Amino acid sequence: MPNKTMPRYFLWLVLLNLFFVSAHAQYFDINGRNKKVTIPFRMVRNMVVIKLRINNKGPFNFIMDTGVGLMVITDPDLMDSVSTPGKRILKLTGCGGDEAYDAYITAPLNVDIPGLTSYNVAAAILKADHFGLSNYAGMPIHGLLGFEFFSNLAVKVDFSDSTLTVYRPNDELLYNKGEKIPITIENHKPYLDANVHLPDGSVKKSKLVIDLGAGHPLSLDNMADSHELPKKCIPANLGMGFNGPVIGFISRINEIELGKYKIKNLISSFPEDDSLKQRFMEKRDGNLGVGLLKKFVVVFDYYNKAIYLKRGPDYSEPFEHDMSGLEYYAAGDDFKRVIISRVEPGSAGDDIGLEKNDEIVAINFKPTASMSLEQIDDLFKSQNERSLLLDIYHDKKIDQVILTLKRRI
Repeated sequence: MPNKTMPRYFLWLVLLNLFFVSAHAQYFDINGRNKKVTIPFRMVRNMVVIKLRINNKGPFNFIMDTGVGLMVITDPDLMDSVSTPGKRILKLTGCGGDEAYDAYITAPLNVDIPGLTSYNVAAAILKADHFGLSNYAGMPIHGLLGFEFFSNLAVKVDFSDSTLTVYRPNDELLYNKGEKIPITIENHKPYLDANVHLPDGSVKKSKLVIDLGAGHPLSLDNMADSHELPKKCIPANLGMGFNGPVIGFISRINEIELGKYKIKNLISSFPEDDSLKQRFMEKRDGNLGVGLLKKFVVVFDYYNKAIYLKRGPDYSEPFEHDMSGLEYYAAGDDFKRVIISRVEPGSAGDDIGLEKNDEIVAINFKPTASMSLEQIDDLFKSQNERSLLLDIYHDKKIDQVILTLKRRI
């Protein structure tokens, strides 16, 4: 059963209290004397997805996620592809509640990414799929790859041509014309300091996780219950932690400063304190996600404790949020059915009576079975007051309704 509360725009996965004791470092290296390796990726609902093989099986689809400190296999069906000596169990906890989920520690895996060799890379494999990432993405997703991939190499992420280019650190060509921003690595995650300009005119110096696994532009913690929350905001389901939905608000902030770059009028999430319950081992004020990072070519250089930013072709594109009020997921063996999982009260979808479990069959006469979820996302945040004709399967019949998009922030 998919995790129907996963929102359309935002994937938030946090691994906490996840400890893996190993006598050997876990990392990847470039094969032979090659200076660099280019790896294609697919952007799926603001997720960076690459293909890899494990123990000569696959290929499998993994999300690149700098917000996790250990490779995580989210698809329990991969259990047959890995060894779990002694069935050692980890307890995984995170956002959304107090319950912990069980995962097995694997033996070191042969993780095959063309041009790279893995060394001592083990993983946590979930006993049950608690996220429904495949349904959220509309394609099979098997896991998350984090710190091990970035720890020993410099990684350039070019969102304009969907490539990761992996270098050995200190390759001077890698940093040509990039804005260098210092980072720290804490508990296997990268952090930077940024000035956040809030709507009330205040400037908040914020310590932020650079989170390649989060789809939103920005999330700011510990503000939803304070006077700092912007006056113009909407309640929202912000994502899924390990223990349930993360609720809070969405609004806009005036500006964020990243080195010489000043990004204005960006959308930010504000999780409610009761939803966080994160028990972070390090102090933090929030995180930067792909919704903002994709405006740049980004170089992660953990070895030299820096990232580099260079303007990408979409740098000047405005930030827009969903205008339908609908959350949905892909269902069926081929992920071709689009099922509504939630309708935001007071939204455009709520205004015309759409309900949870309704199926979106077509948009403007185009079958949704021939569309990706990203294409649907783009339609639903395309233009304020735009009218779309939807074919909706409800109560064993198809109704045609006109959805008029409504910008809410």
